Amino acid sequence: MESNWKICQLQDIVIFNPKETLKKGTLAKKITMDMLKPFCRDIITFEFSEFNGGTKFRNNDTIMARITPCLENGKTAKVNILEDNEIGFGSTEYIVFRAIENISNDDFIYYLICSSIVREPAIKSMVGSSGRQRVQIDVLKNLKINIPDLETQCKIGSLLRFLDEKIALNDKINQNLEQQAQAIFKSWFVDFEPFGGVMPDDWKKGNLLDIADYLNGLAMQKYRPKNNEIALPVLKIRELRQGICDANSELCSVNIKSEYIIQNGDVIFSWSGSLLVDFWCGGKCGLNQHLFKVTSKKYDKWFYYSWTKYHLDNFINIAKDMATTMGHIKREELKKSVIFIPNTYDYQKIHNLLKPIYDMIIHNRIENQYLSTIRDSLLPKLMNGEIDVSKIKI
Repeated sequence: MESNWKICQLQDIVIFNPKETLKKGTLAKKITMDMLKPFCRDIITFEFSEFNGGTKFRNNDTIMARITPCLENGKTAKVNILEDNEIGFGSTEYIVFRAIENISNDDFIYYLICSSIVREPAIKSMVGSSGRQRVQIDVLKNLKINIPDLETQCKIGSLLRFLDEKIALNDKINQNLEQQAQAIFKSWFVDFEPFGGVMPDDWKKGNLLDIADYLNGLAMQKYRPKNNEIALPVLKIRELRQGICDANSELCSVNIKSEYIIQNGDVIFSWSGSLLVDFWCGGKCGLNQHLFKVTSKKYDKWFYYSWTKYHLDNFINIAKDMATTMGHIKREELKKSVIFIPNTYDYQKIHNLLKPIYDMIIHNRIENQYLSTIRDSLLPKLMNGEIDVSKIKI
């Protein structure tokens, strides 16, 4: 470790829950807990709401969930949705960290809070009733850590920010690509714009089961790895929602049947609990029950992905009406879902429009997983001073 590092308490370099003035009834930007994407720096959305209480923050502050399981699930972000001098607010279950001018760097502070140096003591400090445990703030305030000088903090923060900004750029590109793809799909399959608003006579009417196979996953507790057997992470609804399998993911044997092994680019449909359909780009894993792996020997993935997504809102409404707390749909609903199958010539024309878009979306998401892996491997080494940041060029 370099000589410009020194041991101090966390409260020596950050302001905890800085005091801000926001009058009750003031309309302000609010960031709720569900708006934080797991293990993601940026805040994607917010809402305007009257302030009646909660934590207050400004741009460049770091907010971290202090309650279980939100903290364990990676609910930590750097505030980026406010204007200069604007104050926002959010859940009372946040801890707000603010860098101290001329002492600490806001990027460095964000990555420090995300690192195991702070996360692990925070999680271990939790007290309270089961399911409602909270971080003890005093434990974090008094946490002793090695901190570099401000110049080194800025270099470390800049390096990690560079990776996160590339990830954010790919996400923004993908949002635009998805919007383009949905517009093209709607033009051809809903509004029939290329045909004057009328479906061609030689197109066929069908259902989702006519164009794809929906393979339900396995009850993976029956397929746990034995002894020193090579294991795969299990893809469950939680992993699909956050886009990656992590250290908390269940493991299964690598020797399960090949059709239940998921690869990058596979289309996965969650038909139970949180209903969603997505391209999986989180690496090789095993398919758990309550998830469908969607495949087809005849049609391309853009086609069955687009049609499944088209019917998703209807599936969600059906699941809401189910008596159980874990709403779901049945396979018969797939058969009831009307789709339109183009003739070979028109299919190829649409294919040429949509396949490159979805190929790029999948490529960008796989690249983001690679960048995230690099960032996460660098993070502890940079924060512990194992890597000399002065020798790294961005």
